[in-house]
Amino acid sequence: MAFSSIKPQRGLVEEVCARIALEIRDEITVGDGWLPPERDLALKLGVSRPVVREATKRLELQGLLEVKHGVGTKVVDKLHKPLNGSLALLIPDDKERLRQLIQVRFMIEPENAGLAAEHASAAQIRKLRTALKKLEEADGYDAAVDADMTFHRELAISSGNQISALLLHSLSDLMQIGLIRGYSRASTQNAVRQHAAILTAIEKRDPAAAAKAMREHLITAEADLALPKSKKSSRA
Repeated sequence: MAFSSIKPQRGLVEEVCARIALEIRDEITVGDGWLPPERDLALKLGVSRPVVREATKRLELQGLLEVKHGVGTKVVDKLHKPLNGSLALLIPDDKERLRQLIQVRFMIEPENAGLAAEHASAAQIRKLRTALKKLEEADGYDAAVDADMTFHRELAISSGNQISALLLHSLSDLMQIGLIRGYSRASTQNAVRQHAAILTAIEKRDPAAAAKAMREHLITAEADLALPKSKKSSRA
């Protein structure tokens, strides 16, 4: 007599998390929406208030909700926050975090640039142009950092790969630290020229040229960090 294995069902809290996440994605605008009060939500879902409370806590940790005590539960877009908050615990040394960050950027961003050359819409290219213009007009490294981060974020979105875009966003706090360090040591001239080269390749729909331009940009960014040499050999 043959028996097939029984697939475990998700717990009630997981089901509520999934239902709330679905409603957020389909009906509520991020940054504007608020969940119904806990009591009302429990009635709508047919579960107890403690189950709703646990589900909203989990979604808050995941960056989808923000619980404001005495006010309500707001929908937010902070999916990147859990990873950002873990990096300092995982890698306590500031310089080693930046060193590993640039390694990850070499793994991800040339591919993002190549994909953007294939998939970027006209609207996305306009956003990249706007970010480049802001970098050209930056009157200090704070403005330059903001424009630089915007360019890379929009490029990741333009790649069409949502996982890659979210992963890069998850590193945004550390990227900001790295850019502040780099721009405090170097002018924006190289960054403007290299961002322009990346954008030109994207506009020409040339994935190989876009990836190459991004790699050259990251080599300069790595040099601008002026990190102490690691035990491993540095990038040529």
